[in-house]
Amino acid sequence: MKKQFMLSMIALLILASNTWARSREVNIGVKGMVCGFCAQGIEKKFKSQAAVDQIKVSLGEKQVKLTLKDGADISDDVIRKLLAESGYNVEKIQRN
Repeated sequence: MKKQFMLSMIALLILASNTWARSREVNIGVKGMVCGFCAQGIEKKFKSQAAVDQIKVSLGEKQVKLTLKDGADISDDVIRKLLAESGYNVEKIQRN
């Protein structure tokens, strides 16, 4: 019984580590984005961050989607700071 439990735990840890190694996504709701110039400024700001692999800005949905590099992260505080420096406010941050 203990052996089966240990094997189950090892399998769970392997699955968890594989999930962590994949790129992660951060979806950000942004207040104040109204034009293409807004989107370009936000893209430029986030592309300069080492943790960011890709960025997609949707004006219609007022969303910024970040794909992070494997093993990298960017804190919510940094996200808020970067957007505030660009003149925008964060509505919500959701991580996948």
